[in-house]
Amino acid sequence: MTAHRHRPLRKPAFATALGITLAYAGVELAGGLWSDSLALVSDAGHMFSDALALALAAVAAWFARRPAGERHSYGWARAEVIGAMLNGLLMLPIIVLLVVEAVRRLMEPRPVIAAGVIVIAFFGLAINGIVAYMLSRSAHNLNARAAFIHVMGDLVSSLAALIAGAVIYVTGWVLIDPILSLVIAALILLTTLRLLRDTLHVLMEGVPAAIGLSEIGNTLAAIPGVVAVHDLHVWGITPDSVALSAHMEIENLADWPRILAESRRLLHDRFAIDHVTLQPEGVGTGIPRKAVVQLWPRGGRPRS
Repeated sequence: MTAHRHRPLRKPAFATALGITLAYAGVELAGGLWSDSLALVSDAGHMFSDALALALAAVAAWFARRPAGERHSYGWARAEVIGAMLNGLLMLPIIVLLVVEAVRRLMEPRPVIAAGVIVIAFFGLAINGIVAYMLSRSAHNLNARAAFIHVMGDLVSSLAALIAGAVIYVTGWVLIDPILSLVIAALILLTTLRLLRDTLHVLMEGVPAAIGLSEIGNTLAAIPGVVAVHDLHVWGITPDSVALSAHMEIENLADWPRILAESRRLLHDRFAIDHVTLQPEGVGTGIPRKAVVQLWPRGGRPRS
């Protein structure tokens, strides 16, 4: 018996964010080349990568809204997870290039036009702040979160470029430019690796982090009339849509309608799981106990 309830997908303002980001990326690139600031050039590079990330996220979001069909019975919701993973992988070569150029600038310092850096970085900070706010309202979604990480990386980059310009303007210490670029790279790498870990977990159909498999098994096994629960699987179709399947041994098959209704209610109320597939089995008619991978008997501890 299966219950299907699909939550509506939000539509983040990818198109508007893309236009704003792409326009100012060109401004920052020209300003970085004119002022010879690595922080500004790297920030412009980030913004161009953001534009690509936002375009990729928009395409993934469009695919995710396609309905289920005969070849894709779950629909295309995981397109957003794949888009998030591709965006995470896109960040890795950008980080490498940034680190290489920063190290080169540390070894061979170059003069920077600090006043120009300050002005351009200030407007870049404002632009990235606006775009980040637009995406933050949908950042619970992995696809939007991946685009949000790109933009937040640029927000930090713009802030770092602004600080670097101010320090150079006051003290003349040009090494602050590549040093802050390395700090930016480290922060973006940490966030990107976390994103890749989360997307891989969904694609590997892992149990969502907020859900305890044993707790669910024990809850279902405690329903009156249930003897044991086995072959319990919980996975995320997307981070916003969790599915569950399980076999339930029951004392009397005539009690199945009541047990099914109570199981669905408990799974919805306690674990927010609505996509449920449960198979009833009479005692002794299911898979032999020795062949069961995990078993939650009534009133006992789970056995592997």
